[in-house]
Amino acid sequence: MASNQDLQRLLDELGRLPGIGPKSAQRIAYHLLEADAEEARRLAQAVLDVKEHVHFCSRCFNYATADECPICMDSMRDRTRICVVGEPRDVTAIERTGSYHGLYHVLGGVISPMDKIGPEQLHIRELLMRLGEEDIQEVIIATNPNIEGETTASYLARTIKPLGMTVSRLASGLPVGGDLEYADELTLGRAIEARRAL
Repeated sequence: MASNQDLQRLLDELGRLPGIGPKSAQRIAYHLLEADAEEARRLAQAVLDVKEHVHFCSRCFNYATADECPICMDSMRDRTRICVVGEPRDVTAIERTGSYHGLYHVLGGVISPMDKIGPEQLHIRELLMRLGEEDIQEVIIATNPNIEGETTASYLARTIKPLGMTVSRLASGLPVGGDLEYADELTLGRAIEARRAL
């Protein structure tokens, strides 16, 4: 049986995970305590395996288990488009839509002067190299619609447009099922700007 010190260490480690507060950490810890040893071993092994085998794709910086990720290796993808995102989890979100079939480039963050992150800390140089080497016709900037994401999108647009390819930005606006009265000014303004003919 776990000692109080062991249990506290587990609670502390779980509490360090993003989105896990004290109550969630407690629920997970108690679940693991009540589970059989094999279930705990499987969880521990899965964490160790991910840390050992998953790394960044050498081309797009998405998660990969080989030199390149499955998307970069897929010959059926549209190789004339690159969707630029901040983090690998953004690739997963876009892939879930089933609406995009091009390539990706993961920046590894966004420009954030407050956090001392400038363009040189991101994978922008590698993106520009890809644009010079590959037959890309459109760059779709899909950073989050917040101050840092907008700053990054503006910087990328100014840097890429002189290269002669189309630069586009994901449309943003009202969510389906949302009410106008609850929308903030920025979201409502974007929805008006991104309006389309019916």
